[in-house]
Amino acid sequence: MTARIVPTKTSAMRLFIPCISIFALSFFSSCKKEDEKPIAPIIEFKSISQNEVAQFNNEISITFSYEDHQGDLGQTDPDIYSVRIKDDRLLNYDWYHISPMTPELQEMHIKGNYVLQLTPLFLLGSGGTETTRFTIQLRDRAGNWSNQIVSPVVTITN
Repeated sequence: MTARIVPTKTSAMRLFIPCISIFALSFFSSCKKEDEKPIAPIIEFKSISQNEVAQFNNEISITFSYEDHQGDLGQTDPDIYSVRIKDDRLLNYDWYHISPMTPELQEMHIKGNYVLQLTPLFLLGSGGTETTRFTIQLRDRAGNWSNQIVSPVVTITN
């Protein structure tokens, strides 16, 4: 006589539960999570008006693109600065104000280009020529910093 094993409800359940668990895990892990929108602004260098300037005479314009999913760029208070820019020759940042970029400070996805006008540059040393680059970063009203962008080299002459 051959012994025959008849599955009981308990042994069948032991097999069923792991199979369902594996199926559920693979199903939910294959589902794509909705794209999360970045909280911090994103900026990208576009252009610089000139790469060589005479000291005290020429202003430089730096154009960068921006994108912010919350739209909280710029401040209503002109004493609150949203852009910091660092001249490679100096230790500290210069700060610039940006007005709000959304109507009535609404939360909305915004993107565009911004032109930053720098004051005329001057030589710091006693030589007749110096070079520098500018590192720029943008801060939104929530205090989130964008990525940093760096300009091409600018030559300042006497």
